[in-house]
Amino acid sequence: MSLRSALRSLVAGRDEVEADEERLRAARVGTTAVADVPTRETAVVSGVLRSVILRPSERVQVVEAELYDGSGSVELRWLGRRRIPGIDPGRRVRVRGLVSVVDGRRVIYNPRYELVAAADAQL
Repeated sequence: MSLRSALRSLVAGRDEVEADEERLRAARVGTTAVADVPTRETAVVSGVLRSVILRPSERVQVVEAELYDGSGSVELRWLGRRRIPGIDPGRRVRVRGLVSVVDGRRVIYNPRYELVAAADAQL
């Protein structure tokens, strides 16, 4: 086994462990796994924000965040916002909203959100 393939298997193993931990956290707080969320229905999901960006446009500002729960990701979009206090990469949140599919990706527009305290996020 080459060094490259050994490193690749180590990283894949770490990713799998992190995904399992995220799924356990979501199950513990009673939210639906992103992979199981039906479209066109209101859902409550929780996880960690992998990225948060501002998408400026001529018409409307949009804060976009990727929420990951170990089973998959959902894109969160807050329209008309430049910044949302507490919505930062690495932060754990619980969100509620209507799930849509845009360009093959799950999206929730203007979700209600709750910041999850670090103590609540531990396994």
